[in-house]
Amino acid sequence: MGRIVFDTATSINGWIADEDNSLAWLFAVENGETPDDELFPSGAAVLVEGSTTYEWILAEQDILAHPEKWREFHGEKPTFVFTTRDLPVPAGADVRFVSGAVADVLPEIRRAAGDGDIWVVGGGDLAGQFLDAGALDEIALSVAPVALTGGAPLLPRRVESDRLRLVSATAVGQFARLVYAVRAAGSEATGEHDGSAGPAGQAP
Repeated sequence: MGRIVFDTATSINGWIADEDNSLAWLFAVENGETPDDELFPSGAAVLVEGSTTYEWILAEQDILAHPEKWREFHGEKPTFVFTTRDLPVPAGADVRFVSGAVADVLPEIRRAAGDGDIWVVGGGDLAGQFLDAGALDEIALSVAPVALTGGAPLLPRRVESDRLRLVSATAVGQFARLVYAVRAAGSEATGEHDGSAGPAGQAP
């Protein structure tokens, strides 16, 4: 069984989108539009998104009119979208709409992933719901040299230091790549994490 990874870019002060729900600040960073392969979880077999993230992706590149652009990011991988609304689907895309508690939907997501990893693309509250359910194994952050005045928070939860263990900290271009293993709530500070975690770019 693969791991569940929240992998995202963030500003240095903890925002993943600005007040206008825009990522223009991220794309303005050197290589922000064409990030290094090390900044993606290469072992992901399934992607998971919230409805805001999904709709932003569709609108940003006009994917409904140009469905071939969907595969530039998602490939042929199944993408689960948490929503209670009827949303459009790009032609040929494997999009599966789900709703309810993460714990209830997780068996379906794991079946689709098989032995591969599950990439929680965003947003931060959805990643927090995976954390609340004890289902998040790793948090990987690509920290951009940008400070924002507000917007969508990285992880709108209080998470104490006993829940996170630093696995690696590297420079990838202008980004600081931080990878943390997530410990189960109540685990000993010196104990081993339930899942395995490796450096960025190495499964994932």
